[in-house]
Amino acid sequence: MPLTMAQIGEVNTIKSIGGKTDTKNFLEHLGFHVHGTVQVISSQAGNVIVNIKDSRVAINKDLANKIMI
Repeated sequence: MPLTMAQIGEVNTIKSIGGKTDTKNFLEHLGFHVHGTVQVISSQAGNVIVNIKDSRVAINKDLANKIMI
């Protein structure tokens, strides 16, 4: 399921990252890697704030939908 469907506070493992090469590279630079863990801190209208690698990152709904957990 996409990251936008994750429950707040639940730790999830990233299964895959979709999109074009530029999008994948951008997300990898933010710390999103396959088999990495991500925790949703806040979600509003599909836009999410997540904890990843001891950092908080905000991403929009389009990017969050490309991250499968």
